[in-house]
Amino acid sequence: MTKENILFGIVGLLAGLIIGFMFANSVNKHALSGIPTSTAAQTGNLPAGHPDVGGGQSGQQQQMGAPEVQAAIEKARAEPNNFEAQKQAANLYNQIQQFDGAIEFLKRANQLKPDDYDVIVRLGNANFDSDKYDEAEKWYSLAIIKKPDDADVRTDFGLLFMFRQPPNYDRAIQEFKRAIEYDPNHVETLQNLTVAYTKKADAVNASATLAKLENLDRSNPAISKLRSEIEALKSK
Repeated sequence: MTKENILFGIVGLLAGLIIGFMFANSVNKHALSGIPTSTAAQTGNLPAGHPDVGGGQSGQQQQMGAPEVQAAIEKARAEPNNFEAQKQAANLYNQIQQFDGAIEFLKRANQLKPDDYDVIVRLGNANFDSDKYDEAEKWYSLAIIKKPDDADVRTDFGLLFMFRQPPNYDRAIQEFKRAIEYDPNHVETLQNLTVAYTKKADAVNASATLAKLENLDRSNPAISKLRSEIEALKSK
């Protein structure tokens, strides 16, 4: 889904910090926490195409007003057949979290090179980040057809089903498990899978998945909270 990182997992409310991993030149890591989704996108973990985010609105406006930024955007508009210019303009909009602008230029890039995998993934990310889940699903589905073994993209795809209303935890679990088949040590997937099992009140599978996560990433700050949630489930 911009991904320098996004989502950090936990039960309570399905809102939060999404951890992302880098897809191609960008990234993607999704996981959940108690932070509202609107805040999560600003707190450091964002999905390829997820760039580091800066400060508040004033900082974003300053970036957009920078001469080099305006020049890059004007170049993309003046040269609609320049594939790299479209990608550069989209990246600039991503960096300040103006995802509609990023989507505009990524769609132009996609029209120029429909098979470019990086652009397809970034379209999934930008739509995900702007809460356009149906559109994000379309692009992630296309990416998965091209590279079914991309655990990063498949993890983001699974996250769509957790964020939608109503959430579809069974489908999310299905996609996370597929990602694990391709990459058994994919930390972000294991974390999100633990969250999904916890949301399903499946303490047995949540515990087993958390054990794998802890074995790979003992310093993960989500572990203690996830363990507490699982213990709470067992005590019911």
